[in-house]
Amino acid sequence: MSTIRWLLAWLAAVVVATVLGSMIQTQFNLARIAALDEPVSLALRLETTLFDLASFAPLWAVIVSLGMLIALVTAAMLARRWPQLRTGLFVLAGFLAIAVALLVMNAMLPVTPVGAARTVTGMVTMSLPGALAGWIHMRMLLRPKP
Repeated sequence: MSTIRWLLAWLAAVVVATVLGSMIQTQFNLARIAALDEPVSLALRLETTLFDLASFAPLWAVIVSLGMLIALVTAAMLARRWPQLRTGLFVLAGFLAIAVALLVMNAMLPVTPVGAARTVTGMVTMSLPGALAGWIHMRMLLRPKP
């Protein structure tokens, strides 16, 4: 496997987890505002989502990229030992990359920096794009069969 191919698969995973995570974070925050009986129109949802993709997503991408690097390298090493578990290992690695990053930030910082991660539901929902990202990374690295 070439280094460039691995890096492209990692980058695709990071982009997917970052964009989806940012969008989820935005919608969780807007749901909290809506719960206060404040109107949240579709236009406001779209505007806020685009704003967060420009402002929250770049920092989130740094966090995601480091977590994914560690998790996907670990999954690759484990998949060599247990190739029959390859898919599950990469999906779990991606999920855990995000979950662990959120848990570490929550433990180390005086406030929860990612609002969606204040609840278990939010934590799991924020981590699901990581699972998809792990799967995408694995699929991009599999050689097509002749």
